[in-house]
Amino acid sequence: MQLPYAEPFKIKMVETIKRSTRQEREEWIKQAKYNLFNLKSEQVFVDLLTDSGTGAMSDKQWSELMLGDESYAGASSYYKMKNAIKNILGFDYFLPTHQGRAAENVLFSVLVKENDIVPGNSHFDTTKGHIEFRKASAVDCTIDEAFNTTIHHDFKGNIDLNKLEKVLTDHQAARIPMIIVTITCNSSGGQPVSMQNLKDVYAMAKKFGILVVFDSARFAENAYFIKKREPGYQDKSIKEIVKEMFSYADAMTMSSKKDAIVNMGGFIGFRDDDLFKKASVFTIIYEGFITYGGMSGRDMNALAQGLDEGTEFPYLESRVEQVAYLGSRLREFGVPTQEPFGGHAIFVDAKRFLPNLPKEHFVAQTLAIELYLEGGVRGVEIGAILADRDPKTRQNRFPELELLRLALPRRTYTNNHMDYVAVALANVYNRRNEITSGVRILKEAPIMRHFTVELERI
Repeated sequence: MQLPYAEPFKIKMVETIKRSTRQEREEWIKQAKYNLFNLKSEQVFVDLLTDSGTGAMSDKQWSELMLGDESYAGASSYYKMKNAIKNILGFDYFLPTHQGRAAENVLFSVLVKENDIVPGNSHFDTTKGHIEFRKASAVDCTIDEAFNTTIHHDFKGNIDLNKLEKVLTDHQAARIPMIIVTITCNSSGGQPVSMQNLKDVYAMAKKFGILVVFDSARFAENAYFIKKREPGYQDKSIKEIVKEMFSYADAMTMSSKKDAIVNMGGFIGFRDDDLFKKASVFTIIYEGFITYGGMSGRDMNALAQGLDEGTEFPYLESRVEQVAYLGSRLREFGVPTQEPFGGHAIFVDAKRFLPNLPKEHFVAQTLAIELYLEGGVRGVEIGAILADRDPKTRQNRFPELELLRLALPRRTYTNNHMDYVAVALANVYNRRNEITSGVRILKEAPIMRHFTVELERI
């Protein structure tokens, strides 16, 4: 008899979470203006808002915290992180930042100017926000298959080379400072990019003389999918695949709160010394000195250790397969999701879930509210509210995909929690025809509104 799968870790410490009543949740979500970001953590039973900074660090990472060097300049922790980035990712130069959006802010302060065009694969919220804040435009070149949740494609995060070439050709009079490749592609459902696609995009970029920048928050999960799905990589280690992936990038930004399994931290990796020096100026302005960049020494130590742990196959298998377990349970109940399942989250297709709800009612946000009311489960909308308004017309943008993301923190919940989430969402699905109205916006910020938007029931 074949031995069943078991997690490659055991639990040393637990944190109490408390159940609540539906009556309590109805009052809490009303007080939060129907924005799940405004809920207090103790008002949530299973928190799948994000996988960013919410994972459980290992015993070795906690040990590294005690070894942190808090020197202002030239701390040993900086060099420990530098060596990890060089050995695992292959970049000679790097700048630490306090998180991923800070890395984008520093790098884009050098590269992005007004009226620039920045093509990529479904830029995520902060990436697009930083581009549009600088009065430039993000152009989505993701393959069409990514926008149909019912069909199977192993690499729905891929960039469509024809779309990309058209952008590069049509906008040669404009300035295209870089191509951004998000690995895995969050907005299309945590979907991976194939090694062949990374290679082809890099070759096209070199033909046009343009930089390639990886948004690398979930690069290790991307490498896992390459190993499992792409011919020729089954016998390669995750670290070997990662090294090849980044050979097709000129620079990278990293929110280390994801695949480096830390609560706070990020960095920028560079091939070019000149770009590194230009970005260093903005690091000092926005973050701190270039050898700490908004991070404490102890956090740099934990990050370096997390990069090593996060690129080991047993850990990634446990992580990605738990996501797939939740997806398979939802599939049993008939809940429509983006397939194949992504690496860090299950993305529920809100349009197929609530087909009779008008788009102006913010369908995915409505579904997120209903799931919270049902079971105290907090997800997040990846849809029209997150898509923001068009910066020129100020009209609401309604993207092709309207998704409820259920992002799983790393090494945090058990499969019993996944069963609970699945049943809670199934209960909402069973009464979906009773959900006849959604929400409207009362108050919103001019950019990246989804974090602080205030809503009311229609």
